[in-house]
Amino acid sequence: MNSRREFLKNLGIATAGLALAPSLESFAVKKSWFDISLAEWSLHKTLFKGDLQNIDFPELAAKKFGIYGVEYVNQFFKDKAKDMTYLKDLKNRAKDNGVTNVLIMIDGEGNLGDEEETKRKGAVENHYKWIDAAAFLGCKSIRVNAAGKGSPDEIKGRVVESLSTLADYGKSRKINVIVENHGGISSHGDWLASVLSTVNMKNCGSLPDFGNFYEYDRYQGVTDLMPFAKGVSAKTHDFDIDGNETQVDYNRMLKIVKSSGFKGFIGIEYEGSKLSEEDGIFATKKLLERFKAL
Repeated sequence: MNSRREFLKNLGIATAGLALAPSLESFAVKKSWFDISLAEWSLHKTLFKGDLQNIDFPELAAKKFGIYGVEYVNQFFKDKAKDMTYLKDLKNRAKDNGVTNVLIMIDGEGNLGDEEETKRKGAVENHYKWIDAAAFLGCKSIRVNAAGKGSPDEIKGRVVESLSTLADYGKSRKINVIVENHGGISSHGDWLASVLSTVNMKNCGSLPDFGNFYEYDRYQGVTDLMPFAKGVSAKTHDFDIDGNETQVDYNRMLKIVKSSGFKGFIGIEYEGSKLSEEDGIFATKKLLERFKAL
């Protein structure tokens, strides 16, 4: 196994003299109707192996992939939410590389739809520190999950309460609280849209993920969620010989996204196994760039 230093060197960011300014191509992306960001989960295998650390993620995104927006995953710096020395370093590294901190994806902090009131309120409070961290880093949002047990209506009532409390806390810090279709009842677009409509707060929205629909039509799901979208997750798994994603019709999907009036970051989230994480990210970026002038 390569050491972390060897890994970074192989990616071309540990060698002196490779600090590159954003390319002309990156400026072209910014003039289009969407910008491309990189979800840290695309590199989860590398991160879990220890060959990459969260602190190096912004530099890697910029210098290796030419991507200047990043979406963090709290799992990779879970004990750092209140570590101001660490957060200041992370913020400076992003700034030094011309990278925008877009959002933090939050997992493992409890269920916002938990049946037990004490646990549910504890889960809400567990998210506060991440709202504070996101605000310090200059992010626009945190991504949360709408999970719980019970009937759809029972879970909805609890999640609406939790999201309303979180969004109220986030409002004072100018942070959006956005929900991803992330399994269970949350992967039913109509249900999640109903939740967000009931919350009815400007800083509470959705993060539609192209791939996380299991018992619900993915195109309908994204259509349901786009009116609330504060970001979009471009999930990919595999590509055909022409570079098209084999499970998602990106032409159809991105037309749905654009027709909603969305303008913002579309995040690359590669989860495939046939390509390396690095090659999967490049393939997804190339696919998205076809639609800049859609």
